[in-house]
Amino acid sequence: MLSYRHGFHAGNHADVLKHVVLLRLLRHMTAKDKPLLFVDTHAGAGSYSLETGFAARNAEYESGIAKLWRRHDLPELVDDYVALVRAFNADGELRRYPGSPRVAATALRSQDRLRLYELHSTESGLLAEEFKDAGRRVRVEPGDGFEGIKASLPPVSRRGVVLIDPSYEMASDYRAVVAALRLGAERFATGTYMVWYPLLARRESVELPARLVRTAGGDYLHVALQVRAPSNDQFGLHGSGILVVNPPWKLPGEIKAVLPYLADVLAQDTAARYDFDVRQV
Repeated sequence: MLSYRHGFHAGNHADVLKHVVLLRLLRHMTAKDKPLLFVDTHAGAGSYSLETGFAARNAEYESGIAKLWRRHDLPELVDDYVALVRAFNADGELRRYPGSPRVAATALRSQDRLRLYELHSTESGLLAEEFKDAGRRVRVEPGDGFEGIKASLPPVSRRGVVLIDPSYEMASDYRAVVAALRLGAERFATGTYMVWYPLLARRESVELPARLVRTAGGDYLHVALQVRAPSNDQFGLHGSGILVVNPPWKLPGEIKAVLPYLADVLAQDTAARYDFDVRQV
């Protein structure tokens, strides 16, 4: 089943958390001169209109980036993220949102390479169009990103970031994420892996964080942001979480410092909260 389109959720609270962490992670990784490979296993369309199409139907961005758009008290990391989104909205109005591939492409340098996987045929076509002028720096792969980990790793430069961010619309995605993280560690143990997952009131989602932490093995950063109380059904998204394996050593402290702000600003009810865990040997 390939019905999922990220455009429905573009710019929501989960995207805010994901892209604040991703952008700061890449800022650290690009501080060294050596080239970097960025792999996105489920890249989506690359960027999204918030005025038309899927994003306009549910307007989930109103629960995320829109809550930050005109604030003047943004912490440094959040301000950096909002500034990146502003660069895609030249007139100052929030009309377009960059997906993870665009966030990464903006943060990375000319010597870095991006390998973007997308299995959905329509999304992969839009992704290819998005990066049609990027040259050899960006390679769009219309295929399964879980399989792409095997094809992409280890990178020649021995430096890489892998973003694992499937739709989780199928129960098999939960198993596949754990297997992909394990495979990545086997092929490229020193790589940095960033796994995003949804907070849902369903068994697979509740059990996944502990499975990911067990699979991580070495150093990790694990955060979760809940913006409202869980719903009675199994599909209402009440937050999201991120596991970063082999994070840059300053990243955990920086992310911990902004979590209270994000939990406060993005809160939808009094159940909003955050969780933070780190292991640095």
